Amino acid sequence: MATTENDVEIPRPKRGEGQWGLGYFEPLNPAERIKRDDAPLNVRQRVLDTYAKEGFRSIDGTNLRSRLRWYGLYTQRKQGIPGGLTATVEPWELEDEFFMMRIRIDSGQLTSEQLRVIAWVSERYGRDVADVTDRQNVQLHWIRIEDVPVIWEKLEEVGLSTTEACGDTPRVILGCPLAGIDANEIIDATPQIQATVQEFIGDPTLANLPRKFKSTMSGCTHQCCQPEINCVSFVGVRKGDEVGYDLWVGGGLSTNPHFAQRTGTFIRPEQVPEVWHAVAQTYRDFGFRRSRTRARLKFLVAEWGGAKFREVMEKKYLGYKLEDGPAPEESDASLRDHVGVFDQKDGKKFVGFAPRAGRIYGSQLRRVADLAEKFGGGRIRTTTQQKLVILDVPEANVEPLIEALDAEDLRVRPSAFRKGMMACTGVEFCKLAIVETKARAQWLYAELEERMPGFNEDIRINVNGCPNACARFQIADIGLMGASLPRPDGTKSDGFLVNLGGGLGKDAAFGRRARGVRIFAEDLADYVENLLTDYKNRTAGSTDAAAHAFGTYVNSLDDAELTAFAQAAKR
Repeated sequence: MATTENDVEIPRPKRGEGQWGLGYFEPLNPAERIKRDDAPLNVRQRVLDTYAKEGFRSIDGTNLRSRLRWYGLYTQRKQGIPGGLTATVEPWELEDEFFMMRIRIDSGQLTSEQLRVIAWVSERYGRDVADVTDRQNVQLHWIRIEDVPVIWEKLEEVGLSTTEACGDTPRVILGCPLAGIDANEIIDATPQIQATVQEFIGDPTLANLPRKFKSTMSGCTHQCCQPEINCVSFVGVRKGDEVGYDLWVGGGLSTNPHFAQRTGTFIRPEQVPEVWHAVAQTYRDFGFRRSRTRARLKFLVAEWGGAKFREVMEKKYLGYKLEDGPAPEESDASLRDHVGVFDQKDGKKFVGFAPRAGRIYGSQLRRVADLAEKFGGGRIRTTTQQKLVILDVPEANVEPLIEALDAEDLRVRPSAFRKGMMACTGVEFCKLAIVETKARAQWLYAELEERMPGFNEDIRINVNGCPNACARFQIADIGLMGASLPRPDGTKSDGFLVNLGGGLGKDAAFGRRARGVRIFAEDLADYVENLLTDYKNRTAGSTDAAAHAFGTYVNSLDDAELTAFAQAAKR
């Protein structure tokens, strides 16, 4: 059955999914009830008027565990609670009286002044800890509610905010770190990102989406913003003599991954904000709200298909039909990481470097700001691979800059293992995590550097603390998903399930689950070393790029061979 509105048939699901556009306005789960009872954006004033003055204990539970997210605040995990208890204890037992705070950095674009303010917040209020996330945000820890108003004030003075960095909202809009300086880019999406953010972020009519809404806008030929796995992506494309965007919708990972579907449109730059808005409205009104596990846009697109989504979006919200357009050229880039020294189109260089699996100190961020001014033009970018880039570096300044970054253990020429390593927040701070990730990722790449010093292949190893895929383990060469594993004596310890051979671009595929492979944390280095040694041996001498690809190698192995690497690691 279908409902006809605005001359478009709206598919009606077999059972009610809580879609507003079909008349289901009653809250169908606690999260929907919370948003109905009070607009989450209203919580900012409560922070200013009450919570910051009266302290953590004055925050009621619904604001604490829900609405504060609309301003980038999550309660932090209480120290010392093992990951094995994550799913069994009450929320109040897990949470500390401190917050993780996400600073929204659309397109990853920062000035040295802005980075210096972030550094100041980390040093003064966050115990000098900071994480560069794979959403181009910077995430701080140990934040007290009493300090939030002054933090907001300082951030907003330099054009930054935490507004809608979390929650059921339009999250940060990803953009290529090299937008505007890459000689090979199709189009610089910066103006479209800025216009969309200015017009719609903080808009109350978009502040109650079914769940998070992840966007990318980029003209990068390497598609470094992973358009395949975002809710909505504007992907640079050429149509004759014109440049614009192809619209993709419905990508996402977590426990049920989907690749985005093309809508087959050609969108001119000036159309981007209104098209983005129409997509967001379609999701708001027809996204599934009955169950949180099916509330992402990917499930609606999977049910409707890209063509039907386009039709509904155009007729009901946009008000006109978009032009048909060609598909972008497929990217064959593997890491998309921007680490190293590369040419800008103006003759200067950009210098990308790798922190320690995304972890950096606030004091180091201050140093990076200083170096960006001393050796470049004061512009810094965050990447979607937990890396940072300093722009506008004259050639004569490149080596002095690299030396200064090396002194901070921020590597421009890292090993293949450090370069390709990513890790989510993990059990150190995250209430959903099962295992420790950041320190373990740093240990793992250091072990592999020592054991395999000659390894120089691009290899992506993503360490995730739980099944929710914040570190994108399904699209890594080696994706490690945290789990609590039983030992022979009945106790449980940190361990990992393994996905192998995932990737994006030409041969996009989710990683293959290595059946029966469960690796205790202390055996990780043995397991990865065994696997990569066999990979090198089997592909040695091959000049065929496709045959040499790690995904091709993985698919050549049967389950018994994959299990053998795990068995060898236990001996």
